[in-house]
Amino acid sequence: MNDTAKTPQTMPAAGARPAVVSGRSWRVPAIVLLILVVFAAYLAFPVLFGPVVEVDAVQRADYVQTVVASGNVAAPNRINIGSQVTGIVAAVPVDEGQTVAKGDVLIRLDDHEARAAVVQAQGAVAQAEARLRQLHELTLPSAQEALRQAQATLADAQKTYDRAATLAHDAYGTLATLDDATRDLNIAQAQLRNAQFQVYTNSPGGSDYTMAETQLDQARANLDTAVARLGYTVITAPVAGTLISRSVEIGYVVQPADVLMKLSPAGSTQLVVDVDEKDIGKLRLGEPALASADAFANQNFPATVVYINPGVDIDRATVEVKLDVPNPPAYLIQDMTVSVDIETARHARTLILPSADVHDVQGKAPWVMLAEAGRASRRPVTLGLVDIDHVEILDGLHEGDLVIPALTHVADGARVRARPAQ
Repeated sequence: MNDTAKTPQTMPAAGARPAVVSGRSWRVPAIVLLILVVFAAYLAFPVLFGPVVEVDAVQRADYVQTVVASGNVAAPNRINIGSQVTGIVAAVPVDEGQTVAKGDVLIRLDDHEARAAVVQAQGAVAQAEARLRQLHELTLPSAQEALRQAQATLADAQKTYDRAATLAHDAYGTLATLDDATRDLNIAQAQLRNAQFQVYTNSPGGSDYTMAETQLDQARANLDTAVARLGYTVITAPVAGTLISRSVEIGYVVQPADVLMKLSPAGSTQLVVDVDEKDIGKLRLGEPALASADAFANQNFPATVVYINPGVDIDRATVEVKLDVPNPPAYLIQDMTVSVDIETARHARTLILPSADVHDVQGKAPWVMLAEAGRASRRPVTLGLVDIDHVEILDGLHEGDLVIPALTHVADGARVRARPAQ
C-alpha cells in the first residue's frame, strides 16, 4: 500500500466555463484600435491638408523662341551635264556620288572626226595666210614697179607728143608723126591707170587685199569652230561639286538634248522646309537656325533664312522657307531629311514657365494657379513670347513661384501640398 499523499483534483461543475487569465486577451483590441486610428488619419490627412500636386517653379533664364520645321537638303541649283555635239561615248571616268573639282573630266567622246576637221581648218588658215603674204611680198611690189614703169613710159610719151605737136604746128613735122605720138601717149596713159589700179587693189583697203583678209578671217573662224567642236568631245565639270546622278555609259550615242549627269555644286547647300502658316509672321530673312539631319540627329549645324515664299500651299497650309548652310557637314547629301529650329526671338534673363501651366494661354486674360502657403491661388499673368513649350512671364509672377499645371484641376483657395515636378 502506497502511503504517499496525493493532491486532490477539483473537477469543474457541469456547464461551467473555465476561468482563463491571460494578457493576450487585452492586446487584440489595442492593435485593432491602432490600425483604425492610423487608417482614419490617412483618410483625414488629405482632407485637412489637401492633395499632393506636382508644381513647376518659375525660372529666370534666356528665352529663345523658335519655329520648328522639317524638310530636305537641296542645292540652290542642280547642273544638268550634257553634250554640245552628237557623238559616241568613249570613256566615263567618274561614278555617281563622286566629288569632282572644277575642270575634272566627266565624259570623253570619240574625237577622230573632230581632230580631222581641225587639221583641215588649219590648212585653210595656212593657205589664206600665204595668200595675204603673197600680196605683201610679191603682188603689191610688182604692181608698184609696174606703176613706176608706166609713169616713166607716160613721161616719154608725153615728151614725144609735145615735140611732134610743136613740129606739126611749125610745119616741120608731119601729121602722121603727130598721130603716132598721140597714140603712144594714150597707151601710156592707159597703162598708168592700170598700174595705179593694180597697186590700189593689192594695197590695204583694196579689193584684192580685202578679199584675202576676209578669206583669212573665215579660215580662222572655221578653225576656231573646229577646235571648239574638238573641245566639246571632252565634257568637264563646270564647278566643283558632287555627281548626284549618271545616265551614260561607254558606247552610248549622245545628243545635245540628252541629260547625261546631274551635278550638285559644292559650297552652296540649302535646306528647303515647310513652315506652318500660323508661324510665318514670326520669320524674317537673316534669322539664324540650328539644323540637324534625321540620320545624324545628335550633330547640329548652323543655317540662315534666305528665302520666304510669298505664297501659301493651300493643300498643306504651309509656306516654303529656304535656309543657306554656309559650312555644310560632310555627311549632308542631296535630298536628305532635316529638321530645323529657326530662332525668331531671344530675351535674356527673363521669367519662363511651361506653356502647359498657363490657362487661356492664347486668350486675352491668361492666368495661372499658384501653390502658396498650402493653398491654391488664382493669379492673372501678362505673357510675352509664347511657343509650344514655354511662355515668357512679363508680370504677375516672381522667380521661384510654384505653379500648378493647367491640367491639374484644383479649385481656387483649396488646400494643396506642393511637390516639385520631376
